[in-house]
Amino acid sequence: MTANRVHPNYITIWVWLVVLMLAGVLVTLLPLDKSAVVGLIFAVAAVKAALVALNYMHLKSENWLIYALAIVPVLLVVAMILVLFPDIVYRH
Repeated sequence: MTANRVHPNYITIWVWLVVLMLAGVLVTLLPLDKSAVVGLIFAVAAVKAALVALNYMHLKSENWLIYALAIVPVLLVVAMILVLFPDIVYRH
């Protein structure tokens, strides 16, 4: 690790998190299908999680192995969802 890390502007990131939180709340007022609203809320939540992980957890300056450790469980969850999707959709 290097000693001369550049720290993010925490106030700017906090403002972005507040704006994204408001966007997630206000998206419920849109005249969209419920599944589209839930999808938009999850997309906003994913962006907020990335902002927190990269800036507040300082993963922006970490080694690639940290990213690999974070991506593998996500891929496993996606694979599990894809495998279980027919059972969830076609249950009677």
